[in-house]
Amino acid sequence: MSNVPVNNGRRRFLTAATAVVGGVGVVGAAVPFIASWNPSARAKAAGAPVEVNVGKIQPGQLIRAEWRGKPVYVVRRTEKTVSDLAKHDDQLRDPNSEKAQQPSYATNAYRSIKPEFLVALGVCTHLGCAPTHHGGDFEEFVEGVPNGFFCPCHGSKFDMAGRVFQGVPAPLNLVVPEHSFISDDTLLIGVGPDANKGDA
Repeated sequence: MSNVPVNNGRRRFLTAATAVVGGVGVVGAAVPFIASWNPSARAKAAGAPVEVNVGKIQPGQLIRAEWRGKPVYVVRRTEKTVSDLAKHDDQLRDPNSEKAQQPSYATNAYRSIKPEFLVALGVCTHLGCAPTHHGGDFEEFVEGVPNGFFCPCHGSKFDMAGRVFQGVPAPLNLVVPEHSFISDDTLLIGVGPDANKGDA
């Protein structure tokens, strides 16, 4: 049996140091493990909702956003454009939006939640080209129709509700993505109004 005195201070220090080093090791191992539960940056980019400030869009103006790697056209339609939408239904392939190219809450004459705003993917339904917006800067876009979207790849034309005209290659109206309004000036692309109500 040894008569060497016990150094309690040193023992406490070694015990504390061992605990600290062990704790750091546990945290070091846990952080990557917990982080692996979170979606990757690519996954977030692929499906995360996108907020768009629409408060400064002038009537007749189009702005572009990106959601899920695709362009989204947001147009603030003029009162005249909105009132003229029903005047050329006989020239359209699917005037009543019977094909499921939009959420149920946008299956109306405007294909939108608010009549003044069109929210549509800027992707032609023929081969995926990007249609250009003609906001009344031509004499006539289509006979009797002053504005709309024109696909330069193969000549498909859509009106200011994203509805496709007859006699062009595109078979369907432009896609209207899920969207809602967080406020009068903030559009949320990727989440419908019912989801927002559920969060409230």
